[in-house]
Amino acid sequence: MVDLNNFASFPTLAIGLLVAALRAEGHEVRLVSPLAHDVPSVLRERRETYLDHLKRRLHLSASPTFQWLRDGARRTHEWMTERPDATTLAEIRHEIDRGTDVILLSAYLQHYRLVREICRLARARGIRVILGGPMFNVFEIAEIWRKIPGLTALVGAEMDRGIGRLVEAAVAGEDLARFPGTVLPDGRRGPPASPLRDLDLTPMADYTDFPWDRYPVRIIPLMAGRGCQWDKCLFCSDVISVSGRTFRTRSVESVLVEMQEQARRHGTTNFVFLDLKLNSYPDMIRGIAAEAQRFVRGAEWIGTVHVDLRRDNGLSAKDLALAVEGGMRRISFGLESGSQRMLDLMNKGSSVEANAAFIRNAHAAGLSVRCTMFNGFPGETAEDMAATADFLEAHMDKLDRVRFNAFSLQTGTPIHRAVEARDIPDRALHPLSSVNERGRIDYAAPALGCRAYRRAKARALRTVYQINSRPLRIGARQFDGLM
Repeated sequence: MVDLNNFASFPTLAIGLLVAALRAEGHEVRLVSPLAHDVPSVLRERRETYLDHLKRRLHLSASPTFQWLRDGARRTHEWMTERPDATTLAEIRHEIDRGTDVILLSAYLQHYRLVREICRLARARGIRVILGGPMFNVFEIAEIWRKIPGLTALVGAEMDRGIGRLVEAAVAGEDLARFPGTVLPDGRRGPPASPLRDLDLTPMADYTDFPWDRYPVRIIPLMAGRGCQWDKCLFCSDVISVSGRTFRTRSVESVLVEMQEQARRHGTTNFVFLDLKLNSYPDMIRGIAAEAQRFVRGAEWIGTVHVDLRRDNGLSAKDLALAVEGGMRRISFGLESGSQRMLDLMNKGSSVEANAAFIRNAHAAGLSVRCTMFNGFPGETAEDMAATADFLEAHMDKLDRVRFNAFSLQTGTPIHRAVEARDIPDRALHPLSSVNERGRIDYAAPALGCRAYRRAKARALRTVYQINSRPLRIGARQFDGLM
């Protein structure tokens, strides 16, 4: 197996799950972790400098004067960050020389060029390559990736309990089209893969092969559930991904037992929950808060939530205070916009008032609060962006980090399907390209170029920089750069 993700702060959950499943069925597994060989790793966030602010301004610029510079900088950045790494390829050659039946890859869409090179190496040695990833269940994306020379099969399914049988069939030269979620190089497809049920039966991730000495803090990644209870945001690609389709939860006891065992194995009390929304099942976040210290003394943990409008969403002021007592140190949520009109257009299922109350309550409880946002969703106006700038200014003293991006039109999302069906006004968004290997469609949005919009966005970005340039709240600093 090759860990293409190469995270700077913790092991890759998907890799750990598959390694555990394969070893449980008697397979010999060797892991290539580029981080162990000093390959530069992925750090999601950090305390920002003014240069970071200028880069964001350029990246999000809609000014005709700077458009050519922005587009050129984006292409150069992608080319540099996505080029195949020579050290990783050398380690794969070394493992191939030791004797290998199958190379397993778990990839995000930015790994296309590296996957092509790995498949080229494997093809020259007659070794099978099975590639999986969160977005390979989307037809248009799978159609591009399946054509990589040297690929044996593409998998868009949760394989926690089926990877061993797939590997055995591949080694035996059997037809892999019988496996749910598979796509073969000739275009044949297996039956549709249903979301995995009864998550308590999935194996506990095996992280023993990861370079623990390279992580600045030992942090265990885990998931309490898969999918999202809301499941309706028009822009969201997570809920159409392999593991994001429909909400399913583990039992609270199963999660706590895993925390206890992983803490014993790796000598740490730090955890990051990678759930799309840790409060999709409110009793999960409450159960972890209530019992974590009994299972792991000194446990500290972080997670992402959805500030939705359910009567009980597990995020009341009392819930948040109890979460801090139970070891929660940082909380992240999708703010997206400070305009209620935009939240409604996105079908976000939240309100500006509820978001504001959540930020106040979480900060008062002692949590480090992080949010994600983006600009440019179809229909956004200068007034909407001004409302976002106002919101950020009003809450900047209670936010620790803001991740602010441009709207991305992702293949297969509800908003992409609406664009395909011409269900949004042409003036709101005009596609400029077709689906590419990254599952992204470039577009033009004329309204974003008006002077009033640009001024409001500049004000919002100044506030984002002021927030992100501050040190993280003291109690959460071991989790800096995460989420």
